[in-house]
Amino acid sequence: MYPVLIHAGGFTLHSYGVLVAAAVLAAVWMGTREARRKGLGAEVVGDLAFPVVLAGLAGGRLAYVVGWEPELFWRDPLGILAVWRGGLALHGALVAGFGAGLWFCYTRRLDLWRLADALAPAIILGQGIGRLGCFLSGDAYGRPTDLPWGVVFTNPAALAPLGIPLHPAQLYEFVLDLVLFAILLAVRERMAVAGQLFLLYLGGYGLIRLLTEVFRGDRVELAFGLSLLQGVSLALLVTALAALAWRLNERKHFSERRTT
Repeated sequence: MYPVLIHAGGFTLHSYGVLVAAAVLAAVWMGTREARRKGLGAEVVGDLAFPVVLAGLAGGRLAYVVGWEPELFWRDPLGILAVWRGGLALHGALVAGFGAGLWFCYTRRLDLWRLADALAPAIILGQGIGRLGCFLSGDAYGRPTDLPWGVVFTNPAALAPLGIPLHPAQLYEFVLDLVLFAILLAVRERMAVAGQLFLLYLGGYGLIRLLTEVFRGDRVELAFGLSLLQGVSLALLVTALAALAWRLNERKHFSERRTT
């Protein structure tokens, strides 16, 4: 595809970086819109964006290096910072970003669950746009396929294997991310408890990754036929379902105490 958009002299503009920047801007715009709608104040998302994005990029890059290129730690430590040469592991970005969000809510004394609900559609929108960056750079590439929509990477700068048809796994996830985004927008007014929308996002994303990992060509095998990221996604899905059950049960007990 097009891993490099512009190369002039010593300046290189990578498509991955452009799409990641677009993803962040879209997520901030959507998050601000939803925060304002929920009465949290538009400035909250702007203040939150810097620590969460910074933590997400660091966590995502670190998780990618640990999972796919651990030799960088001793062979090329500065290469750990070279996002354009590898990528980001979204699970690592989510964990680090969520940790930064917890810290932000604690220091600002904000309702974590309400803010998380406001950000849920924004996060999945940003993730979907980011997958387009993966597609252009050849990151997170699919396994070989004979299907007519297989994509062939020919640019030597691409991260994917060259010259063979591959599943467009990045586009599969892009489409499913947009479907989840639309679902979250459609049901956000019908949630029974604060945090339910965010947990729906977490579980939905875990399910998406369980499915799309089947088509990935850069899988790191774990056990029982599952890849490393499928194992993490399964844990994410189970955690989201358990947390949702706890939140709904907590609400039920609160209602019962009020009636008695």
